[in-house]
Amino acid sequence: SDEMLPIFLSEAAPISLIWKSLVIKMVIGIIAGLIIDIFVRRRAVWKEMKRKGDPRKNNPFQIKELCEQEQCHCGPSHMWQSALTHTVQVFLFILLISLALNVVIELVGTETLKGFILNDPVWGAFLAGIIGLIPNCAASVVLTELYLEGAMGFGALMAGLLVGAGVGLLVLARVNRHVKENLKIIGLLYVIGVGCGVLLGLIGVTV
Repeated sequence: SDEMLPIFLSEAAPISLIWKSLVIKMVIGIIAGLIIDIFVRRRAVWKEMKRKGDPRKNNPFQIKELCEQEQCHCGPSHMWQSALTHTVQVFLFILLISLALNVVIELVGTETLKGFILNDPVWGAFLAGIIGLIPNCAASVVLTELYLEGAMGFGALMAGLLVGAGVGLLVLARVNRHVKENLKIIGLLYVIGVGCGVLLGLIGVTV
């Protein structure tokens, strides 16, 4: 979901840096996902099952709900039409938002973004996490370049890249109209990413 890998490869970064970074990201993602699934999702499903039976048997999430939400009138009987319609809608939404973000980043300047990052294991991670929330490739590009230039630590780099979800957050905001749920997901992304970044920075993990 970010440009860390191609930038590392283009800059001829050490192989140890590349594979350790990928492994750390993967391990943190898997562990965080399992914990969330066990302590949040399964608990909610269990409560729902106790209240009115297992909701997963008949209706986990059907295309009809999305069609009614978007008022496209395509319905589940025309699956290909539904898929194409919603794909085009999401694509246009991402395109417009990305264009707007690129204009803003161009006006602000990547150097200004770099100035917000502190080479500090704690504050650097918090600020890198904020940059990581930008749903645009510029965020991960800036973070990776800063690390390669020695302007920030590895913990802060991981914090920003773990928080970053690319355009996934745009798709989430476009399709899921439950604002509180979206904010919870974004909050979890930030807390987990920054928390792990701070931990890596404090224990002095380097690659």
